Amino acid sequence: GPIIRHGAGLNRCDYLGAREAIAFQVGDTYYLHYDGAGPRGWLACLATSKDLHNWDLKGPVLELGAKGEDDSGTASSPWTIFDGKLWHMFYVGTPFTTPPPDRIPAVPYYTLTATAPSPAGPWTKKIGFKPFRTKPGSYYADTASPGQIIKYEGEYLMFFSTASGKTLKRTLSIARTRDLDGHWTIDPEPILPPEEQVENSGLYFEPPNNTWFLFTNHIGLDREGEYTESTWVYWSKNPNRWDAANKAVVLDDKNCHWNVRIIGMPSVVKVKDRLALFYDATAKDTGNMGRDVGLAWLKLPLVPPTVQTAAISNVYPRRDSHGEILDAHDGVLEYFEGQYYFYGTRYGSTDGYQKTN
Repeated sequence: GPIIRHGAGLNRCDYLGAREAIAFQVGDTYYLHYDGAGPRGWLACLATSKDLHNWDLKGPVLELGAKGEDDSGTASSPWTIFDGKLWHMFYVGTPFTTPPPDRIPAVPYYTLTATAPSPAGPWTKKIGFKPFRTKPGSYYADTASPGQIIKYEGEYLMFFSTASGKTLKRTLSIARTRDLDGHWTIDPEPILPPEEQVENSGLYFEPPNNTWFLFTNHIGLDREGEYTESTWVYWSKNPNRWDAANKAVVLDDKNCHWNVRIIGMPSVVKVKDRLALFYDATAKDTGNMGRDVGLAWLKLPLVPPTVQTAAISNVYPRRDSHGEILDAHDGVLEYFEGQYYFYGTRYGSTDGYQKTN
């Protein structure tokens, strides 16, 4: 359920909404950055806790950039990583928003950076520095916004969000670097097809089965348009290789009963023998506004579901006793006198359906 209600932040910093919950732990303290929709726009805000129930709301940790700068419209959704000496923040910037009071950020979304001596800040922007950028004509032409960063085989991998096209096709890709102060190289192809329509990333590694789990936000479509519909998870033994078939729904309106239609960006933190899943949702159908930060739990260890190959595949055609290809569905399996009979429905040469077996 909800753990941070919008409107509770300092100086009305989140009176229009609290969303994009990005949590991490340092020592005995949990840090949670979230986007507060306030009087000046959407800004990254900080909340801290010792128990994940009682939160100290600190207010914004970033300010808007000057007019004309890439973060003059928003400075939000920050992901952080510690290099052993300095904390590095990678956050979303854009000069474009909808009109007041909502000031919803609009594409293109850029990745910008700041540094701090501690996870609580204070954060100093690296003004003018661009770790990587959107590229016209590419799969990240309209969005190249930051995601979670892991260190893998001596290299930093950022699982960032991409989008392109008049009707935005969204997915995730990997940007790489060996120097958090330097420039990043973007993979030539995304890790998942754009048709998946996912954005934002939160990763967890499960040592017992040597599996990476990538939590992400699925974008749905209904009569009212696009919306953040649910949390999905993908799994892989190698964080450089992902299969769109290896996925499951983690959180949607079937198991998150306080929300109405909306479930937003996930992040995850291990807490003893459970995995805390942070997200945003709304108890009223208010679209991008009026959201609160929520918390759900998964038992550990995470184990991918067992996938079995279909008995009769629709990829490799099967033929009946007359040699004709079957276009069959809605099957029913029956057992009679020591033999199995499989009944299905198929299209015939005339209008309507025929029974086949």
